[in-house]
Amino acid sequence: MSGTVLLVDDDAAVREALAQTIELAGLDCIAAGSFVVASDHITPAFDGIIVSDIRIPGRDGFHLLSHVRAIDPDLPVVLLTGEGDIPMAVKAMGEGAFDFLEKPCAAKALLAVVERALKTRTLVLENRELRQMVESGDPAARMIFGVSDLAEDLRAHVRRVAQAQGEVLISGAQGSGISKIAEVIHLSSTRSKRPFLKRAGSGMELGALSGALVEGAGGSLFIDEITMLPAQTQLALAERLEDGASARLIAGSTRDLDREMEAGRFNTDLFYRLTVMPVRVPALAERPEDIPVLFRRYVAQAAEQSGQSAPDITPQIEAGLMARDWPGNARALMTEAMRFVMGVSDAPRMDAGLGLAEQLAQVEQSLIESALRRAGGQASGAAKALKLPRKTFYDKCARYGIKPEDYRA
Repeated sequence: MSGTVLLVDDDAAVREALAQTIELAGLDCIAAGSFVVASDHITPAFDGIIVSDIRIPGRDGFHLLSHVRAIDPDLPVVLLTGEGDIPMAVKAMGEGAFDFLEKPCAAKALLAVVERALKTRTLVLENRELRQMVESGDPAARMIFGVSDLAEDLRAHVRRVAQAQGEVLISGAQGSGISKIAEVIHLSSTRSKRPFLKRAGSGMELGALSGALVEGAGGSLFIDEITMLPAQTQLALAERLEDGASARLIAGSTRDLDREMEAGRFNTDLFYRLTVMPVRVPALAERPEDIPVLFRRYVAQAAEQSGQSAPDITPQIEAGLMARDWPGNARALMTEAMRFVMGVSDAPRMDAGLGLAEQLAQVEQSLIESALRRAGGQASGAAKALKLPRKTFYDKCARYGIKPEDYRA
């Protein structure tokens, strides 16, 4: 059993004894001697329960119950009653109290009710989180585009990582959208309503790190190019994470962290913390079938931003895009989309002399050539990537005059 109990009792001796019982059971206990002190802890986000004496000088248990019900009607309140107060406790149950116990109560009886109340509270908060996720949609589906297996695997992995606790490392090539994946992880997590901060690792000093962790408390801190952090800041960050940082760290890197660590340029403790939950963003060259999907979206965005009509995107244009390696990845494709909308792109325009079959053939040829480049000219690897039988793959290569050996390094 784990959780927090807000204990309210004006009798110091009773309060101390009950607090000791609660803490010996492995629970956190916040002891308060009055309603005024207790009220500071009562919020909709409070993840524990309340155990309160029904007779408190000034504002009694009924007032406390009414106050709690106004803030969060699902927050359990267990009332402690003295001799002769049972009718009052029964009345309180009718007004929304979770349960009541007669004082003095045995430790076993107290803990049994507390455990039941904590389980109820946990279930309520979990349901709220799930409902919030449903109402806010699926950030991974909204923000990570593509129809390839790699794109779908990335969306699924990001969802799993978002719901887990602990640090995250996002790696990928330049322009692959590392910061965007970091934002999706934040938005898909239970921290989505808290701050999401982006900071550059290069030149980040200790003061800037401390300030960012404070500002991002309860939310997520994304540090781009984590390997660029100064050595002293890397050490301080590793120590902060060990002690329990107030913000969840999401790190991004286009460099090989293993190599950086082995070369002594990256803190070992920080390396092992970050590599527990890695997320790798695949390059466009690995998933050419996603290029048309992304390009169409970027063209629509560019047209809207520039106030122009989006030009037609023909299969010829898609074939040309898929035939390129795109070392700049999504960022380079965005630039090409803007150039396309502005009419200064090198992409081929529609050839009125080609029918649909010819245009689709160009797309198919580009996919085969791209698969061969990724497989280093190995026909079996390219055929597997395209999910084609080897004979069918060779037949198509022959049809388009493609020689796999031309793609070997």
